[in-house]
Amino acid sequence: MKDLKILFTEEQIQDKIKELAELINNEYKSEELITICVLKGAVMFAVDLVKCLTMPVKMEFIRLSSYGSGTVSSGKVHAVDISLPDLNNKNVLIIEDIVDTGHTAKFLMDFINNNFKTKSTKFCSLLDKKISRVTEIEPDYYGFEIDDKFVVGYGLDYDGYYRNLKYIAYS
Repeated sequence: MKDLKILFTEEQIQDKIKELAELINNEYKSEELITICVLKGAVMFAVDLVKCLTMPVKMEFIRLSSYGSGTVSSGKVHAVDISLPDLNNKNVLIIEDIVDTGHTAKFLMDFINNNFKTKSTKFCSLLDKKISRVTEIEPDYYGFEIDDKFVVGYGLDYDGYYRNLKYIAYS
């Protein structure tokens, strides 16, 4: 990828995370929350978000994939590693980097709803690309809405690269 243009700066991202954390803190108050970070893309976002949460938090990690190589979702979600503890009667917050087509979000929400009777299940995404949505799913919380750009940085990658950028960019 050449000539990257910054879409969101590190400061904008951190400010948005604080706003999201305030909403989540207000909703759950002091109730225990289990967060599920969708690897690998959401790891930067999840770590920064949970540091701003004030309730007791347990962090879990799963690995799903809907991208082949390149910039387009395959439309099929592959569960690379989806081992989770007992989520029955727990407050669950799924943390994702981007909701694009919605296939991954729908797959994960359906998986949790079909396998557990949670107290609540919410979905939080740093980015929401509504323009690309093909499923009827919306995040409960999201940081930024973006148009039809392929973005990298802050956990988002292109063929495994660019995750380490402190900002989000496109070419």
